[in-house]
Amino acid sequence: MAALAKGSVVAVIGSGAMGSGIAQVAAASGYTVKLFDTRAEAVDKAIADIGKVYGKLVEKGRMSGADADAARSRLHGVAGLAEVADARLVVEAIVENLDVKRSLFAELEAIVGDDAILATNTSSISVTAIAAKLRKPQRLVGMHFFNPVPLMALVEVISGLATDAAVAGTVYDTSIAWGKNPVHAKSTPGFIVNRVARPYYAEGWRLLNEQASDAATIDAVMREGGGFRMGPFELMDLIGHDVNYSVTESVFRAYYNDPRFTPSVMQLEMVNAGFLGRKSGRGFYDYGEGAVAPQPCSEAPQPLPEYIGYSFEPGDHTAIATMLIERLKARGISVTKRNSAEGHRSSEAPAFHCNGAAIYLTDGRSATRRARDDKHDDMVVYDLVFDFNASPRIAIACSDQCNPRAMDSAIGMFQAAGFTVTRLDDVPGLAVMRTVAMLANEAADAVNQGVCSAQAADVAMQKGVNYPRGPLAWADMVGVKHIVTVLENLASSYGEDRYRVSPLLRRREQSGARIHA
Repeated sequence: MAALAKGSVVAVIGSGAMGSGIAQVAAASGYTVKLFDTRAEAVDKAIADIGKVYGKLVEKGRMSGADADAARSRLHGVAGLAEVADARLVVEAIVENLDVKRSLFAELEAIVGDDAILATNTSSISVTAIAAKLRKPQRLVGMHFFNPVPLMALVEVISGLATDAAVAGTVYDTSIAWGKNPVHAKSTPGFIVNRVARPYYAEGWRLLNEQASDAATIDAVMREGGGFRMGPFELMDLIGHDVNYSVTESVFRAYYNDPRFTPSVMQLEMVNAGFLGRKSGRGFYDYGEGAVAPQPCSEAPQPLPEYIGYSFEPGDHTAIATMLIERLKARGISVTKRNSAEGHRSSEAPAFHCNGAAIYLTDGRSATRRARDDKHDDMVVYDLVFDFNASPRIAIACSDQCNPRAMDSAIGMFQAAGFTVTRLDDVPGLAVMRTVAMLANEAADAVNQGVCSAQAADVAMQKGVNYPRGPLAWADMVGVKHIVTVLENLASSYGEDRYRVSPLLRRREQSGARIHA
């Protein structure tokens, strides 16, 4: 299998944001592009706008003048579908409606050659269903781009039940020739990205609903602690709550009301109120002129504790605690190793200790529950962060019975390490940890069900929605055993099937293996 030869004719049906973006990329990559839309004026405008984009790229030094001129010359508007008869690849980017797409491909099948590839840019409709009534369903494949197409690297190459592997392979290689990062996926609801991403929003809603903190604070924790480009609420404001809710509801229905994909009643209220986000001028944030952005909650400065100790035991997962120790020592903070005779339970290490506070990475239990389980009232748990050496913010929580002096000491310790500290209410799993655990769980389920490979799942989430680390790579970094423990404790806390552990994670936990070899 190989990419279509440069110079081959690529037809793009639909000249909206997606269609024009696909046309721009294909023409710049050396392919002759025929752009069609039922509105001739829309085609003319799209081609003119693409030309302006090429001009701006030249001004920025990202494209030569000769290349821009050549790319423009490869762009052609056509007045009727009959004019795409010589296309080797047809990419459809029209309305998300099964009947409309089927009708279009039936018409195209009678026009293009039998060896032409038909591709749909659908983000939510079954590729199998779109192809089902074609004379040659094996030549239809999903080619799902992400908006804005010229900037987003991912293409999900989606095979329906009838899709020929050679067809999928050609589209995969052609996507590479267009400068993209393609991944193979099986046609299942949500494909990879729209399925695996659901917990990012769902856990944000649950945190808000349980009053862990306000939206701006949760966004800051996910952004500055978790390393995500945007927090869940600012991202949903950007997407549009109507669109985001619709996708969640669609995936929920498609998986026969699996509780893992349950939509949020709070988001439905946002939609009902017309608070759709940026496009309506108001969502979680006010986008009106002169609006002041809400500030996240951060703890007031606390003094450095007189003593910071830590306890490790051989064989325990210590990498994260080690990074914290190194971060403290790099700032001249003395950290003392405790031995097993000093009162800590070896099964609970690694932990930090100061002024009576026992400080642990969250394992999915609330601090209050852990305090009861460990018979230690002054319990503090801290959240996962993207980079324990450099992330600027960390979230913590304390047990209901924790002495304020112990909590202040824990805050002072993390502030001494250079963190802005956010205190969340004592919710199980805090923010970043529970979200990452659920993202990894969903990605593992997709792999376990043959939707994609582990590598494809990670690439898709990094290139399609700009995650700082692939969810399965993150599970390997934290430790699969710890991720499973977090999920088990969340399931125990809530009594819901929502947090059931993926069979793949369970197998890796039982064998002691990583997800990625």
